[in-house]
Amino acid sequence: MAIRIGIYGYGNLGRGVECAIRHNTDMELAGVFTRRDPKTVSILTEGGKVYAAEDAAQMKDDIDVMILCGGSATDLPEQTPELAKYFNVVDSFDTHAKIPEHFAAVDKAALESGHVGIISVGWDPGMFSLNRLYANAILPGGSDYTFWGKGVSQGHSDAIRRIEGVKDARQYTIPVDSALEAVRSGSCPELTTRQKHTRECFVVAEEGADLEAIEKAIVTMPNYFSDYDTTVHFISEEELKRDHSGIPHGGFVIRTGKTGWQDENSHVIEYSLKLDSNPEFTSSVLAAYARAAYRLSREGQTGCKTVFDIAPAYLSQADGAELRKHLL
Repeated sequence: MAIRIGIYGYGNLGRGVECAIRHNTDMELAGVFTRRDPKTVSILTEGGKVYAAEDAAQMKDDIDVMILCGGSATDLPEQTPELAKYFNVVDSFDTHAKIPEHFAAVDKAALESGHVGIISVGWDPGMFSLNRLYANAILPGGSDYTFWGKGVSQGHSDAIRRIEGVKDARQYTIPVDSALEAVRSGSCPELTTRQKHTRECFVVAEEGADLEAIEKAIVTMPNYFSDYDTTVHFISEEELKRDHSGIPHGGFVIRTGKTGWQDENSHVIEYSLKLDSNPEFTSSVLAAYARAAYRLSREGQTGCKTVFDIAPAYLSQADGAELRKHLL
């Protein structure tokens, strides 16, 4: 029996999840839930159903896992704990500083309802988090470095779009090349947040909007831009569509450390991603963890989990024997 997946929110991430379901033969789309008028939303899956977001709870018996595809700024802090009352849930909450409080809220709701919630699933937080943990365990006396980009950050772009007077926006995170090379050299440099990345924003403003106020709101936004050198460009809607329609991203997780009785040997662990589509890759990670949420729920587990809590075998369609034979 296929795992019945619900998609809550149908933007770039929601469409990506729909594509991911097609690539996972043990899953099927149970429905898309939108805050828009369902009659106006056309989806890719032939015969797929679109429902109003407020009607989701009525389908709690028809969905095995609900994948939440809203933004981290304002959507997921409310939606994930609320929907965990009715479903096993998976989200991609990516405001690192607020993960502990988000975990607590989802854990409370999931424990009370008897569901599983998996939060902060994607590539960072998510796959990068796992690689940081593995590398820390292997080189306990080392140093961690994470670089993102160059690429479009969905969460940061969404945060800009929610500023009054902004019609649309794209935000690029750009690693500082000299910092990246210094880390790869194994010299263990001490780098501030500002020294590792810059942020570049391309903004389409509403007609008559206060551009100075928009720029100030961006560059002073805590958790998103205030700790970085941030450049804001105001451009036309046509320019945005022409020059910034793609959603590439990627990055590097690097840990350096030493081994030996007198630390005589140096090591560099590096994991990298180069993504044509940030939302589609994130969606693929979400789908794998939806499989894990389903399996954990069937085992009787409840409460909130992160990628740290879930054994890799729970992510794969293959059984243990097949994994041992082909991947170990």
